[in-house]
Amino acid sequence: MTGCRLCPRLCGADRSLGERGACGADGRLLVSHVMLHHWEEPPISGTAGSGTIFFPGCSLGCAYCQNQAISRGLNGRELSVDDLASEMLSLQEAGAMNVNLVTPTHFAPPIRNAISQARARGFELPIVWNTSGYETVEALQDDAGFVDVYLTDFKYADGRLAQQLSGAADYPTWALEALEEMLDQVGEPVYDEHQGSQRLRRGVVVRHLILPGQGDASLEVLRLLHNRFGNSLLLSLMSQYTPVVPEGAPILQRFPELGRTLTSDEYERVLDAADELGFEDYFWQEGNPAQESFIPNFS
Repeated sequence: MTGCRLCPRLCGADRSLGERGACGADGRLLVSHVMLHHWEEPPISGTAGSGTIFFPGCSLGCAYCQNQAISRGLNGRELSVDDLASEMLSLQEAGAMNVNLVTPTHFAPPIRNAISQARARGFELPIVWNTSGYETVEALQDDAGFVDVYLTDFKYADGRLAQQLSGAADYPTWALEALEEMLDQVGEPVYDEHQGSQRLRRGVVVRHLILPGQGDASLEVLRLLHNRFGNSLLLSLMSQYTPVVPEGAPILQRFPELGRTLTSDEYERVLDAADELGFEDYFWQEGNPAQESFIPNFS
């Protein structure tokens, strides 16, 4: 963590001396929340739940982030590598489908050490790397052998929109290169059974959150993914956008739609486009997933 280059911001912070990187994190290993998560995709959560570990800080900083309580600060408790390994083993003992590491990239070195320690102590669950997709190929290559499933966002195909909403005009370039590395690294989906549920043991799930008023941008993402990867990846189209942007926030002046949820018509348009493009199978959400009750309590 000296001269940090763990994410595409390449900020160079010396986190070992307490400097904070672009992600907001310093040299401490912090964890915000540990839980059995029942609201991920079916082969991730199953009936037992995904053993989810949330890490604070984020290198992307989306204006609409629903986990702002931790992504914008260091709301968490400090753990040692041994402590984190023990948390992984506790989730295994609780019957979790996997261990699901949420926003882990800026803590990757100690996390890898913790995985090694946990495995030496009997840990056998798949590791899920739950990421914004804003990754470097070099960082992902360091994760080879530690990660079984990549659960990655692909937020934007339009660099201008990525800049406006996440301050990252280079997001599409990095995310595309990262996705290619993920697929090369873990290959096509492999399943097994866990407590009566089909579990994704290896593979890549690509999530796309559809934003209100940005249907055209979502169609651009679908076209890019299908043209590049066809049906070699598992696609998850998410309608769960939950408006948490504070009233009066400057971003609402440019994107007032971020103050509301996605309409059913907006969602159906994207699902229809996925069918028309030729995506043979994908995850989609029904009911009303856009509720603050689905956001973990990070206090």
